[in-house]
Amino acid sequence: MAKFGYSVFQRISTARLLRKICLLALTVPFLASSTIGLATAGERKYEYEYEGENETYAIGLWGDLPYSDIQATKGVPNLIADMNSQNLAFTVHDGDLKGGNSTPGSVTPTTCSNELYTQALGYFNALKAPAAFTPGDNDWTDCDRPSNGGFNSRDRLDYERQVFFNTNFSLGQHRLAQEVQTRPLCLGATGATPCVENRRWTVGKVTYATLNIQGSCNNLCDTAPDPEEYEARNRANIAWMKKTFQVAKVRNSVAVMFISQGDPGWDLTDGTRAPLRDPKTLAQTDGQPDGFQDFLLAFRDEAIAFRKPIAYVHGDSHYYRLDKPFLDAQGRRIENFTRVETFGDNAANGTNDVNWLKVTVNPRSREVFSYQPQIVPGNRVAVPSP
Repeated sequence: MAKFGYSVFQRISTARLLRKICLLALTVPFLASSTIGLATAGERKYEYEYEGENETYAIGLWGDLPYSDIQATKGVPNLIADMNSQNLAFTVHDGDLKGGNSTPGSVTPTTCSNELYTQALGYFNALKAPAAFTPGDNDWTDCDRPSNGGFNSRDRLDYERQVFFNTNFSLGQHRLAQEVQTRPLCLGATGATPCVENRRWTVGKVTYATLNIQGSCNNLCDTAPDPEEYEARNRANIAWMKKTFQVAKVRNSVAVMFISQGDPGWDLTDGTRAPLRDPKTLAQTDGQPDGFQDFLLAFRDEAIAFRKPIAYVHGDSHYYRLDKPFLDAQGRRIENFTRVETFGDNAANGTNDVNWLKVTVNPRSREVFSYQPQIVPGNRVAVPSP
């Protein structure tokens, strides 16, 4: 029998909940698609129980991992165990399942072979909470590098779609129902295909969405640039972003969180970690192909119009930070926007920086999101855990 929970049944006793479950399983099975999670009779009881749309809950964010054998065999398992020890509504990995190039002599997958995705699937399904994922450039865009096996990038993205995105549910030991971008707007190895990696879900009064936005100029530079693929996916991303804001407004969501891989660069302050960009025009200034300006211009208009808190989560430059680098066309800071960059690989220091970010979501608070870095005790290097 399927177990239903969360907002459908607010603040009722366990006994009454079970009786209602049995009744609903017989009479209203379609409610399954609107619940936050599903668990079969053979699964362990999920400890997180969401009791109402105004209740506070926590989520876990991570990405750009693993990049080395020690991260794959020790660091990431430590991180997963740490997340599993906490009461999380869901987790999201914001892309990059490996380093930018393979590691000669590695014992874990470091090219873009099928084994890489099998390893990642094992990580996601080891997580107790529902596990969402959005692809990263190192696991598809950059797979055409000779050091990564010289694969066709579109083929590798197609394969990720088959492995990670073949249902309308998340990964993880407990699954989360998600809305999927099913229109064939993207391009795969054989032509037009649905952008099934673009997902959306609402927990309580907050709406979340993933977007397939990449480093390596969003597939416009590096080994084998693919402008045709970029153009199709960029249009799809803009459409999914705009639709997400529309959905959030209809649902009266108090905040929105987007999750993608690529760091597009937001201003002129840090050329070592992201493209340099005029913060007013959002034009890239470093001479590289600009795979982000069109999206950022459309996103800025939507962000200003939404007026409520927006978190934009990404990885790519491996530097944990929270800031507000987004300006309007007049150079004024967009106050309701926060950039959130997750921890990522520091291969030179083993498991150092193999950590995650805990986000507490309180729909009743003014800012909605609060952030607490989680430094995994077993992964500390410079200052070992006491």
